[in-house]
Amino acid sequence: MNSKQFSLEIEAYKKEHKGITYMDAIVAYCEERNIHTSKVGPLVKKALKDKVAQECQKRNQLPKTK
Repeated sequence: MNSKQFSLEIEAYKKEHKGITYMDAIVAYCEERNIHTSKVGPLVKKALKDKVAQECQKRNQLPKTK
């Protein structure tokens, strides 16, 4: 699986599971497919990282950037 395919899979998973965050979608996707989450870092493209960061900032889990 490459990073583009992984991002598409996560986007589809998130659409299928309404209300789930990107971070939860990544974790749940990995758990369902027996993929250790430490292995998917290289598969997460910048666009997906930015979406995760935005959600975390909204939830005050990451400091807001200027």
